[in-house]
Amino acid sequence: MSNLAVLHALDSAKTQWYHVTAIVIAGMGFFTDAYDLFCITTISKLLGRLYYYDPVNNPGKPGKLPHNVNNAVVGVALFGTLSGQLVFGWLGDKLGRKRVYGFTLVLMAVCAICSGLSFGCSSKAVIGTLCFFRFWLGFGIGGDYPLSATIMSEYANKRTRGAFIAAVFAMQGTGIIFAGLVSMIISKLFLLKYETVAFQFNHVLSTQPEADFMWRIVLMLGALPALLTYYWRMKMPETGRYTALIEGNAKQAAADMGRVLDIDIQEEPDKVADFKASNEYSLWSREFFKRHGHHLIGTMSTWFLLDIAFYSQNLTQKDIYPAMNLVHKDYEVSALREVFETSRAMFVVALLGTFPGYWFTVFFIERIGRFIIQLVGFFMMSVFMLIIGIKYEYLKDHNKWLFAVLYGLTFFFANFGPNSTTFVLPAELFPTRVRSTCHALSAASGKAGAVIGSFVVATFTLDGDADKIRTAMIIMACTNLLGFFCTFLVTETKGRSLEEISGEDGGNNETSRPSN
Repeated sequence: MSNLAVLHALDSAKTQWYHVTAIVIAGMGFFTDAYDLFCITTISKLLGRLYYYDPVNNPGKPGKLPHNVNNAVVGVALFGTLSGQLVFGWLGDKLGRKRVYGFTLVLMAVCAICSGLSFGCSSKAVIGTLCFFRFWLGFGIGGDYPLSATIMSEYANKRTRGAFIAAVFAMQGTGIIFAGLVSMIISKLFLLKYETVAFQFNHVLSTQPEADFMWRIVLMLGALPALLTYYWRMKMPETGRYTALIEGNAKQAAADMGRVLDIDIQEEPDKVADFKASNEYSLWSREFFKRHGHHLIGTMSTWFLLDIAFYSQNLTQKDIYPAMNLVHKDYEVSALREVFETSRAMFVVALLGTFPGYWFTVFFIERIGRFIIQLVGFFMMSVFMLIIGIKYEYLKDHNKWLFAVLYGLTFFFANFGPNSTTFVLPAELFPTRVRSTCHALSAASGKAGAVIGSFVVATFTLDGDADKIRTAMIIMACTNLLGFFCTFLVTETKGRSLEEISGEDGGNNETSRPSN
């Protein structure tokens, strides 16, 4: 079956302004996602000082969030994200990508503002309302994963599609940097305005009452990029692939994409009808599993295994920050100073270790290919985490800078590796009818791994026992190695149209092609 004119026009289009616009619009969603998810890390200790200081039973230590409360505050958004991925991914296929795309931004903006307005007079009331709104914040964030990836893949040309999708995801790295930077700036402004004293010198005055405003401002600023992007997101037309292949509206698809590309596109209603009729099988059909079953298992398993290891990295984070002389002991600083130092540490680690890997993927994904980048990334993560695990005590006590370098390299090869490619591949491997849902299933599988990494693995090592941390790091190295082998379930998608990859064009789909 020859390709449709509208699809050929999209696949062969030169990189132009509308591609850049689409990257920015979709990418700002991911910038917001990352900011909202990671800014909580910079203020969680402050919440403990403000609401959980116990001068009677534990007067010599700053207030600290109980483990269950800390898990709820930091992790509730992960559960919301997982739920939002599944719901909005399914809606993206049923109702259209654009129709639900704007709602995710509105939900994120409203819940970011409400998170900062968490109300009540008691710690339970404040933390309870904060967790409530952060769950729904995560729900909106989850929707952005499948929708942004799918929209970008369906708008892009086949030569640079991987780089464009990776660029959208790379905005996550920018969001993490800004989460640290904004928290650092705001805490510094408060420090300049209000005098501070370390906890060891004055238990009460070390926690300034004004700090209660500081953490709320940080959370509420997460609404700003979402609000700024909303108008432009609503102006984007539905993707030509969805309009033509799912709705069967050849005229509208040709008109929308012709306006975007500034060319005339033939409508071809008969050919559109043939395309639509030949690809009616559902996600749960035997035909889907015959064509794409092992791809779905591959994208779900690799994302799941990656996020177990990726989100367990906080096992050694408490050792890395002091190694780089970025933070002091909690009793040596005031509440606001602790926020400033934690934010600064997060900013430095993100800038030097996290951020570069994202953009290495953008620049090299069309040269090296998704498959090789993912394989090398998993392998290198395994090597570095194994070294950290085996030599944990030596690195922590006697060679802190080597420890920091290995830690940074692990993050670098995660982002110049499976953390980026597991986002890209599900947006390319599956047919238009179920593309958003399949991406959602893959992403939700990843978030399930994140929950295991954040809570199960982290809880196992809460007491800081070196033997437990060493064992956990070695297990994470093995987890990455398992991800390496699961990568062979997916295939290279570089340089081919989405319809060629999925078999929607009536030819041999990629299931019959070698992985490399």
